[in-house]
Amino acid sequence: MVSPQLVYYKEIIRENIQRMISYAKGPKRLWPHVKTHKMAEVVKLQMQYGIDKFKCATIAEAEMCAAAGAGKVTLAYPLVGPNIPRFLTLAKTFPETEFFAISDCTEQVELAGAAAAEGKTKIQMLMDVDTGQHRTGVPMEQVETLYRQWAQIPGISMRGLHCYDGHRHESDYEVRNREVTALNEQMDRIKNALKSGGMDCGVIIFGGTPSFPCHQKLNGDYLSPGTCVIQDAGYAAAYPDLPFEPGAAVLTRVISVQGEDTFTLDMGTKAVATDPSPERAVLAGMEYARTVLQNEEHWVVKIPPEHREDMPKVGDVMFAVPVHVCPTSALYPSVPVIEKGKITDWWEVTARNRKLSI
Repeated sequence: MVSPQLVYYKEIIRENIQRMISYAKGPKRLWPHVKTHKMAEVVKLQMQYGIDKFKCATIAEAEMCAAAGAGKVTLAYPLVGPNIPRFLTLAKTFPETEFFAISDCTEQVELAGAAAAEGKTKIQMLMDVDTGQHRTGVPMEQVETLYRQWAQIPGISMRGLHCYDGHRHESDYEVRNREVTALNEQMDRIKNALKSGGMDCGVIIFGGTPSFPCHQKLNGDYLSPGTCVIQDAGYAAAYPDLPFEPGAAVLTRVISVQGEDTFTLDMGTKAVATDPSPERAVLAGMEYARTVLQNEEHWVVKIPPEHREDMPKVGDVMFAVPVHVCPTSALYPSVPVIEKGKITDWWEVTARNRKLSI
């Protein structure tokens, strides 16, 4: 196999899906994100376990999910610009899939509604709520007022709330759970006020991988983990309470050895996500190795003196578990799938581009 190459381990991915379902007390509450893998085959694998709702970040990912037979798909990214007509085309192309959009801007909701009304249809809209990350979302104090206002916009059918708490990075479960509990109490008050006022607010999607087990215990709404389906070294280290195992690694080869403690791999920044710092991957069996530098096609690592007997030779194959697997997946057009130690398939990274056919 040519290196560097991302590989997937199907047995581990299956186990992660089953653990996710176990946390959620069944598949029906799960609305998992597909951004981590962007693969139709992984969507279909989850559907084998009864998961039929998926969340995505791009129209391409949404199209991929619909083509795979998903029952419900949420485009969890603000609907603006050319994505408004693309979204309408998507819904028309896949009438058997129920699509939901999100927004935090009244002007854009009005534009989306006008486009939908012109086409004699409606867009099912979820209000994106700023739960504290301050990346997108309507501020908490404005949610009720704007929700009622949006419900009057022609072409828009308000269906609920999108409540992603991506800033919940507490490694300590008790601290994380306390913060999630406070959010749930806020959202319960808002949800109940909207429902008592006659608003349709039946779809509420909570959380990500770190927080979804907390939300599960606190409400009966939908849960939206993502990374845990594949899992990576970053989440495995940060959240020891979550029993998900990394199901992906980059196959890499030693291309040079410098002295007694330093060597270079063919796994540069074009082979692994570059947003983690300082370590972007963990070498399997050599977790103590540390980065000296990383360029486009080179990764120079150094090992401590007590492990010099472990120095590899030029040509040796090694496996590196990405610290952040989501952007890593998008670097490869396809991924070999390992089962029982053998390659049994190659899965296309279907939605690595932002446009498929729509």
